[in-house]
Amino acid sequence: MASVVFYFQIHQPFRLKRYSVFDSHPFYFDTEKNGAICKKVADKCYRPATRLMLDLVRRHKGRFRVSYAITGVALDQMEEFCPDVIDLFKGLADSGCCEFLAETYHHSLSFLYSPQEFLEQVDRHAARIESLFGQTPRVFRNTELIYHNDLSRFLAKQKDARGRPRFAGCICEGADRLLGYRSPNYVYRPPAEHGKPLMGAGGRPFGLLLKNYRLSDDIAFRFSNRGWSEWPLTAEKFATWVNQINGDGFLCNLFMDYETFGEHQWADTGIFPFLEALPEKVFDVNPGHNHFITPSMALAEFDAVGEYDVPQFISWADTERDLTAWRGNAMQGNALEECYRLERGIKHRVARAEESGDADKIAEARHLLEDWRKLTTSDHFYYMCTKFWADGDVHKYFSPYDSPYDSYINYMNVLDSVRTRMAGEPARR
Repeated sequence: MASVVFYFQIHQPFRLKRYSVFDSHPFYFDTEKNGAICKKVADKCYRPATRLMLDLVRRHKGRFRVSYAITGVALDQMEEFCPDVIDLFKGLADSGCCEFLAETYHHSLSFLYSPQEFLEQVDRHAARIESLFGQTPRVFRNTELIYHNDLSRFLAKQKDARGRPRFAGCICEGADRLLGYRSPNYVYRPPAEHGKPLMGAGGRPFGLLLKNYRLSDDIAFRFSNRGWSEWPLTAEKFATWVNQINGDGFLCNLFMDYETFGEHQWADTGIFPFLEALPEKVFDVNPGHNHFITPSMALAEFDAVGEYDVPQFISWADTERDLTAWRGNAMQGNALEECYRLERGIKHRVARAEESGDADKIAEARHLLEDWRKLTTSDHFYYMCTKFWADGDVHKYFSPYDSPYDSYINYMNVLDSVRTRMAGEPARR
């Protein structure tokens, strides 16, 4: 039996305006551009893909299931620019065949720099998911699948309101250098702590679900590549690859950006007919055996087969699958350090304002905190990446800047303005 875990990441950052050293206003984010991009992606991906997912759930009467991690900043923009998309996701939530995962609200690297800020963002994201979709997230997905043994240790210590383990497990990249000869198609567990296994929700050991990057990338990156030896990729062909997991695993963890459907792989590539046909072909290739489940279901159904030891940070980015997409050069390192150096002062200012009871001061301080949090979004540092830039790679494709250096200068100008506001100097409105 092959159990397919279909998981999608949805994220849109708040992109910055061009901000020079001569600017001093506190309006950093390009509302017009952010709105245009959000509406465009909604037209190309979010609406058609989610309507199709709803149709597949109904057509297959609960046998087809999907999972999403939607960042808080993406939800904020959907709410402002295309609220009907949120209604579509509410429809999936009501179907009982969709799970929403936990992550950082601002899609940040906060776990690397501030455990307290990390937890505050996770809590805020969980509250938003609960309020919108009526679900309490039980499986965690860190920004860009960034993972380390310490993340599992941290998550396993988190408790819910009743004092029980909050998370059942975490999803992460299945890195060849860590798996060795082993397959990503099983549940794994993090290394024991002090000789005892980490425990998760439901009284079971904390589990890890690893991305099958080969099969995931066949859809996400190679689907429309006419130079690929397997092009064109049909649903029938892909279903046979999924079925081949039988005998070497239980799970087919297909993790990818949701924008794969319609944005990265345009509609004229045939990606939507492929997606529409895929569940039926997966069922038909091995009748009564293959099915689709959510991450929580996988962790509840299957026992871990061994340890997945990750002593150094990994991610799902680039061929290196490390942190160099965000921390690979001096500009990125400096920007990150300077950003998180402001955290204590900004939160202290919020606390002082709240103690004063002055409504205007409270609103101003909280607005400053929210601006700073938007600046922790990982995309800002991704735009500063210099790897392969000259080759027109994926980093250049996603960046709104002419170069990584322009991104760094713009970001640091904004950060200087935030630093001025934190110090209590008035910003020009």
